[in-house]
Amino acid sequence: MIDLYTAATPNGWKASVMLEEIQIPYTVHALDLSKEDQKQPAYLKINPNGRIPAIIDRDNDDFAVFESGAIMIYLAEKTGKFLPTDAKGRSQVLQWLMFQMGGVGPMMGQANVFFRYFPEKIPAAIERYQRESKRLFQVLDTRLADNEFLAGDYSIADMANWCWVRTYAWSGVEVEDLPNLKRWMHVIGERPGAQRGVEVPGKMDVSKDDFISGARKMLS
Repeated sequence: MIDLYTAATPNGWKASVMLEEIQIPYTVHALDLSKEDQKQPAYLKINPNGRIPAIIDRDNDDFAVFESGAIMIYLAEKTGKFLPTDAKGRSQVLQWLMFQMGGVGPMMGQANVFFRYFPEKIPAAIERYQRESKRLFQVLDTRLADNEFLAGDYSIADMANWCWVRTYAWSGVEVEDLPNLKRWMHVIGERPGAQRGVEVPGKMDVSKDDFISGARKMLS
């Protein structure tokens, strides 16, 4: 049994989509980021960084794992799913996972900050982060021109990138000129596990303004 501590953000969805895809039992502990649940001493014992998501593996001596990418790798290795075991295949998946963690997530996050949340609009900052987010989308689109998924079969790399890229409108980035990326988003979006995962801990429409309540919490 896995205990999942999470909230409705792309990083949170990475963990819940993975859990839904591997189909192992888990219990959701929804954290209210606006009330700083993630900063409370009990949670800091699980994740010293005070961010979501985090898990506790009750079947492995209550082992705690934090950082969304680390959670995905741990669960993939625990179950033998969505991460190849050969050196080349594993490396390819991890490269595209790190691409999301070091690029897509941070750049879209900054685009959200300057495009949506800052009281003062700074055009240069907005343009800089939207442009870089779009450039990363173009990298994905090029990769997907000759590949159904990012690294061979559907993997944790696809889940991680999809959870962020699907919120493109909130960052103010267009994808109409990226047909391969759109095709890939649609294919993953049709997967039952992905559909269920992004409804944890509550359903949210990323194309409408009700995304704001969860998206603002990414800053916490």
